[in-house]
Order: sequence, then C-alpha cells, then structure tokens
Amino acid sequence: MSRSTPMPLVRLPAAVLLLALAGCAGMQMNSEVVATDNAPKAIGPYSQAIRSGPMLFLAGQIPIDPKTNQLVVGTIEEETTLVLNNLKAVLEANGMTMANVVSTSVFMKDLNDFPKMNTVYGTYFQTAPPARATVQVARLPRDVKVEISAIAVK
Repeated sequence: MSRSTPMPLVRLPAAVLLLALAGCAGMQMNSEVVATDNAPKAIGPYSQAIRSGPMLFLAGQIPIDPKTNQLVVGTIEEETTLVLNNLKAVLEANGMTMANVVSTSVFMKDLNDFPKMNTVYGTYFQTAPPARATVQVARLPRDVKVEISAIAVK
C-alpha cells in the first residue's frame, strides 16, 4: 500500500469486542514496587517505579542528590544529568539499562533551554533513542528546571 492510501477501517461487532475485553479482565497483572537507595526517595505518595510484567513505569525524577536527599540547583545541563542518573539508578534496580527505555516524558520550566537539555539527553540515548514528549510547564516540584519520567521494557 502506498503512503497516500489510507488503511481500511475495520469495525468489529460489539460481541467480539466484549469477548476480547472479557478475556483481558480475567488476566492477572502483578505489579511490584521497584525502589533503590541510589535514587532519591519519593517525596510524596508515589513509588520510584512500578513493574508490571515486562514493563517498568518510572516516576518523574527531579535533580535531587540521592546521597544527601537535597535538591541540586544548577544549570539545565547539571540538572538534566542528575535527573537522568537518577532514572538510570532506578532502571538498574530492576536489572535494566537506559537501552530498555522505550518512552520518556520531559517537563521543562523553559523550552528555551531545550537545546542544552537535548544535548545532555542525547548522551544517554546514543543509539535507538526512545519515543519522547517534551513540554514546557508553568511550574515543577521545588521549582526545578526539568523533570523526566520514563517507561522501559525488558
């Protein structure tokens, strides 16, 4: 099929859809908290990560030094480096690396800093970089410059 030819829309009868959903409802999905002392402790009612099957859902990390549990305020490059190192530590606690990351969400205080953040980000994902969404937000926890969350698959 050429790119200009749209894929035909397939409509499933409602009964088929209900049977498929009923099959999913019977599936047991075990979720497990993943935590490490090598990344900042959660500063609220959330987990550093949740593993569900082969997938790991990593909470957003901000530039907190896991050794001191103190916020590190610096340049966008310094904050991005610490954020990605924190994500890396959570991945390692689950036996994964940055190569397992399939998607990230980057939240930035100022998109004018995007080129600098992107340069640091690129050093962590040199081959087969994950899908990514990057947005500017009005405010981030503790008024940091960047927060990044991720999804990884083993």
